[in-house]
Formats: sequence, structure tokens, C-alpha cells
Amino acid sequence: MSFSEVMEQVARAFEALGALILVLGFVWSLALAGSAWRRTSDGKTGFVTLRRSFGAALLLALEVLVAADLIRTVAVAPTLENVVVLGLIVLIRTVLSFSLEVEIEGVLPWRRALVSGPTRVAEAARRARAAPDAPSD
Repeated sequence: MSFSEVMEQVARAFEALGALILVLGFVWSLALAGSAWRRTSDGKTGFVTLRRSFGAALLLALEVLVAADLIRTVAVAPTLENVVVLGLIVLIRTVLSFSLEVEIEGVLPWRRALVSGPTRVAEAARRARAAPDAPSD
């Protein structure tokens, strides 16, 4: 078996892994959403759980599928045409990943620091100091 054939098999394995991640991620997301819905009796909570968990699985699957494309293009058939196609695929998947991440997190990546842990702690401390003192018994 030649190097190109081995790399083609590796690329196919990565593609199969990406598909498996999608299927298992969807099933797992449904289970999590159902659990959240039963626990809270709120359809919105279940839906948000489904979107976030499946979005995370989808992001992981996209990364694995990009790896398959990279292996196939670089190791199997490194022609100029294949490299251009790979560039377009990576660009499209990058835009999809970025969009999914923004959708899941609800904030742009460069604004994430504004809503992350240290900022939230500082905001909570500021609110606690500004709150009127409760009467003590």
C-alpha cells in the first residue's frame, strides 16, 4: 500500500469520525434537552440546551472534517486546484464555525472578555456594594 493510499484511508477515517460526532452529538443533545425540559418543565430551557449542545457537537465535527480535507489535499493530491478548493472549504467552514460560536455564546469573540468570569465577579461586587444594607436582627 502506498503513502497516498494510506493517507486516503486516514482521511476517510476522519470523515467517518466527523459523521459519527454529528450523529452522536445530535442524539446526546436530544437527551440533554429532554432532561432539561423534564427537570424545568420549560420548553425554552430544553430548546436552548438543544441548540447549545448540538452547536458544540457541530463545531467539533466541522473541525474534524477540516482535518480530513487537509490530509486529503496535502498528502494525497497536492495539486494547485485541490489547494484552492481546500482553501474555499476551509473558508466556508471557518465562517460556519464563527457563526455557530457566536450563536452558541451569544456574544462576539472579541467582546467575550466583557461577559466572562472576572468581569461578572467585578459587576456582582459593584452591585453588592451599591445595594442598601439589610436590617440586622
